[in-house]
Order: sequence, then C-alpha cells, then structure tokens
Amino acid sequence: MTSRLKPDDQERVEEYLRLTQHRVERKPFRPWLLLCVVLVVVIGLGALSRLLSYLTL
Repeated sequence: MTSRLKPDDQERVEEYLRLTQHRVERKPFRPWLLLCVVLVVVIGLGALSRLLSYLTL
C-alpha cells in the first residue's frame, strides 16, 4: 500500500512509531468474549427492566 504522505512526513511518522513508548503489547482481540459480555449486559438490563416494571405496577 502506498502512502499519501510526502516522503519526509512519512519518515517522521515512522520515526514516531519506532519510539519505545508507542510500542504497546496488546492481547489478541477476542470477539466471542465481547459478544458474551454484550449479551450478559443486554439480558441483565432486560431483567432489571422487567423487575422494575413488576415492582411499580
């Protein structure tokens, strides 16, 4: 992929990214964990909503 930056600007970007404080080791993305968390939150909020409606009526 070619860059749309000028060569000197691209050089500055690469130099910035080479600095140690910009190299962060991250865990691999786990979409199934994200899906489970979203489902738990949605089900939990739905149950809370039903409980509140039962208590107020």
